[in-house]
Amino acid sequence: MTFPEDLKYTDEHEWIRLEGNRATVGITDYAQDQLGDVVYVDLPSVGQQVKPGDGFAVVESVKSVSDVYAPLEGRVAQVNQSLADAPEKINQDPYGDGWIAVIEVADPAAVAGLMDAAAYARHVQAG
Repeated sequence: MTFPEDLKYTDEHEWIRLEGNRATVGITDYAQDQLGDVVYVDLPSVGQQVKPGDGFAVVESVKSVSDVYAPLEGRVAQVNQSLADAPEKINQDPYGDGWIAVIEVADPAAVAGLMDAAAYARHVQAG
């Protein structure tokens, strides 16, 4: 299980890579492992406004269906359309090609309220 140091994490197992006011969002290695083989991803719409905790995407696996929650407030600027044809990218490369969406964040400072890699690792271990 990997938890890259340059990312931030949520309680709901999303990761965030903030670059300026744009946050790339995906689900963590732990989350994809718990889901099993991902077979479908319902992506958000570009331009969609989101608030923290909003379910903005859905990941369906052979085991279950899970909402993906917006970690920050903002507007969806880009979605990973390649997941429509290859949802398994989430399993194969959750922190790379398996990204789900990019959000233009209303307040980039809000990312400070999310967990760093060490805190997220403790969160996962605590179950």
